[in-house]
Amino acid sequence: MSNTQGALSDLTVLDLCDEKGQYMGKLMGEMGARVVKIEPPGGGPARNIRPFRNDVQDPNQSLHFWAFNTAKEGVTLDLEQPEGQEILKKLVENADVLLESFDPGYLDSLGLGYSDLSAVNPELVMTSLTGFGQDGPYRDYKTSDLVAMAMGGVMHSCGYDDLPGAPPIRPSGGHGYIISCNYATIGTLMALNWRDMTGEGQHVDASIHEACSCTTEAAMPTYIYTKELVKRQTGRHHGVQPTPKTLCPTSDGRYINVFAVFTSLDQWLTLVRWMDEAGMAEDLTDPHYRDMAAMRLRAGPEVDHAFVVVKKFIAAHTAEEIYRGAQGRKFPWAIVRSPEETLDDAHFAEDRGFFAEVEHPELGETYTLNGTPWRTFRSPLVGEHNDSVYGEDLGMSPDEIERLRANGVI
Repeated sequence: MSNTQGALSDLTVLDLCDEKGQYMGKLMGEMGARVVKIEPPGGGPARNIRPFRNDVQDPNQSLHFWAFNTAKEGVTLDLEQPEGQEILKKLVENADVLLESFDPGYLDSLGLGYSDLSAVNPELVMTSLTGFGQDGPYRDYKTSDLVAMAMGGVMHSCGYDDLPGAPPIRPSGGHGYIISCNYATIGTLMALNWRDMTGEGQHVDASIHEACSCTTEAAMPTYIYTKELVKRQTGRHHGVQPTPKTLCPTSDGRYINVFAVFTSLDQWLTLVRWMDEAGMAEDLTDPHYRDMAAMRLRAGPEVDHAFVVVKKFIAAHTAEEIYRGAQGRKFPWAIVRSPEETLDDAHFAEDRGFFAEVEHPELGETYTLNGTPWRTFRSPLVGEHNDSVYGEDLGMSPDEIERLRANGVI
């Protein structure tokens, strides 16, 4: 698909984000926007995040940077030099969106805050993603993905209930940053919609803390309406009351996660019929358990016994037999898979074309990344598009660009 066919192909986005906000630009770039990533000379700190290709530390070979910066062009620019500040303002003149994740007040101190930049381009949508927002008592607090998971409340629901005294744990992989980038991108698109209707730009103040606090599943609404706290439960949803353990071992040493066993009488009867055909329903054909299912009970002695029998049935079969059999009967059950099993899944790799090959000609290799179906291309090298952006977009001569490079401005 060409760039002109993307949902956001009429937009130009300037991306000044670090590790916290870089996913916003990737989302918009892969939806078709022209995204220009602006880094300090030598490249931004995100290029130093491990792992590196072949374990060789190089700012152009951070796999973390690659993953979160596809579909972007890249330039270098020193925003702390007056000439760099003027160049950014020139870029803003023709931009639709500016994304940034500096500490609150930093860009204002450089004369590059929203009031300064909107004076240059009144239709500019500027999205600032910070740990706790642009105001409030936590405004200047430092954050990290771990802080976001803890303070936002997500960690409170993650952990084990079969290990007495087990503490809360955090999801890995930058969940807090990814959650907040999704929220911030939604806010940016809403601001663009408003701009298209009114001609007015605006400043989108996105808080990682608030985004994570809104992503705690039932914890927040349960407390708001009942003043009760949910409890962590291994491998399943948190809950005010303990619910049966749903991770079930199979005969081939794997696990099946069962779900919604008692959500409808029809589903329960289908499950018991399946088990009975294998001669393993035991006493679950008794009408007593039919009443249990009709009442959609989630806890209690009958539910505990039913799960014991169901687990015996599952333990007598392979994971694949249970998974296919359950899905064939419309049960939302799943095999607990390892990463390599997911990567090898034909549903992704063959049937839906989920993985897109991204060429990296400078390395003479092609890498397979999971990208959107509409477009993606590899992350930029440090300052890769300095000549094209400053030369073609801003009309600078080669001599002028070289002077900026020699003076450390770009």
